[in-house]
Amino acid sequence: MKKTPLFVVKHVCLIFISIMMVFPFLWMVISALKTKDEIWQFPPTLWPEKPMWHHFSEAWAIAPFDQYIFNSVFTASAIVFIQVINSALIAYAFTHLKFKGRNLLFSIILITYMLPTAATYVPSYVILADFHLLDTYSGLILSNAVSVFGIFLFRQAFMQVPRELVEAAKVDGARHWTIIWKIIFPTTKASFITFALISFVQNYNSYLWPTLITTSESKYLITTGLRQFFIQEGAYGIQWPLIMAASAFAVLPLLILFVFVQKWIISGISDQGLKG
Repeated sequence: MKKTPLFVVKHVCLIFISIMMVFPFLWMVISALKTKDEIWQFPPTLWPEKPMWHHFSEAWAIAPFDQYIFNSVFTASAIVFIQVINSALIAYAFTHLKFKGRNLLFSIILITYMLPTAATYVPSYVILADFHLLDTYSGLILSNAVSVFGIFLFRQAFMQVPRELVEAAKVDGARHWTIIWKIIFPTTKASFITFALISFVQNYNSYLWPTLITTSESKYLITTGLRQFFIQEGAYGIQWPLIMAASAFAVLPLLILFVFVQKWIISGISDQGLKG
């Protein structure tokens, strides 16, 4: 295939943008291998004179990062599971069930998506306090159990499923649950996986709300744990190599996840369920 100038320009731009996107992560990892003086050196050096690999083990030993990562992965996974289930059920009701006020109810749900997240913190905090769910895994999970974005995304995807398939299943005696997971889910699988990934990353990186409702170190998510590591006794805030090493720990689970699901991200973006 003959490569036109436009083809070359597009790929050069894509390569440049890719490098710009991945450079901060590479710089973080490389900085973890430097001394503090090398980090502040000007002009900066791309690679340290003597890589300090022990910074990773030292940072891991100072704080319970294994507990922080477990908390983040566990709560994010539980939230994603619940959000996928209830978003799919609600979206199915909006697309394949007929009831009065359906469009009005969907509009109300979309309006709530426009509210600033911070505006819900006070009433949510009071509700969790009334049910004694502060500083618990249950509080972290249940307070994020519903995703308006997930409802909207699944509704758009379900609308692209041929109604003939659904009607044929109903004639054959299939129940609603069977229709969702035997007919609709296989057709819109890419949308499910894409939403699950987006939701997992969002909840894994959540900072402000978990910080407000958790007080014990054993319940800290990785974001709160990094903050505590940074300010602990005023010591590690100036130890930038250790901070960079700890930040690399936080990103690692997301990179591993991306490696396994990257093909579904691409197909989910171009999925017909996102059209219309």
